[in-house]
Amino acid sequence: MHKQTIRIPVAPGVEIAADVAGTKGAPTVILGHGGGQTRHSWDKCEEQLAAAGYYAINYDLRGHSDSDWAPDGDYSIVTRANDLAAVAEYGTRPLALVGASLGGITAMVAASRGLEPSAIVLVDIVPKMSQVGVSKIRGFMTANPRGFASLEEAADAISAYYPERPRPKDLSGLNKNLRRGDDGRYHWHWDPRMMQDERGDPRHLLEMMDAADWTDRVPTLLVRGMKSDIVDDEGVEDLRRRVPKLEIADIRGAGHMVAGDKNDEFNAAVIEFLSRVMPPPQS
Repeated sequence: MHKQTIRIPVAPGVEIAADVAGTKGAPTVILGHGGGQTRHSWDKCEEQLAAAGYYAINYDLRGHSDSDWAPDGDYSIVTRANDLAAVAEYGTRPLALVGASLGGITAMVAASRGLEPSAIVLVDIVPKMSQVGVSKIRGFMTANPRGFASLEEAADAISAYYPERPRPKDLSGLNKNLRRGDDGRYHWHWDPRMMQDERGDPRHLLEMMDAADWTDRVPTLLVRGMKSDIVDDEGVEDLRRRVPKLEIADIRGAGHMVAGDKNDEFNAAVIEFLSRVMPPPQS
């Protein structure tokens, strides 16, 4: 598999970093990670999509990892949706959007604002989120403004937040999620200003979804972590009401970070769905 990293200009002073794999011109699948994560959470999924005949674009959201931070601090969900539309121009149609958490919200808003995907996969995210789970995530992301003295200290913080996931013996992988500041401390690899953007109010998303029309025509899959604290039964039923032909893949033993918790089951569910609703050309 040939993979390369590209940079896509999306706004003045902002370029998006993305890995692309597969044959350009094949049906395109765009992978959008969750808030506070990086594109590397999709590495294996990207490889398997390319092997299945798709052209995968795996991007870092604005303000995350190798993508630029917004010079003006604009991290509104509409701006993120505009970024996604610009990334989509690098691919071809038909086009599928796969988004986890913040990446899934971005996909829903982009589709509501005119981007025309042939399929959407929402990874443990629904418009009507459990506010208890949302508060927990925000608490974790804002808990260490001074960063960490070591990778071990960062790993301890992750384990305290997500005790169900085994603490890795090799902490080198954390380097993808952390950056070393001028102060010598480790900080999360995303712009902390994005946590100050009040335009992320969930009511805005619900209002957009109320007015959306893609929900009646775009095949949509919800991949739900059965141990999730973000997606509850009420949120699932709300999405089912909005998307009458919604399909649901329940991943047992997975929490909100579905792809990280049960990567093989997650990848299989996504590829099986896409192979039916947006199949690659037969070789």
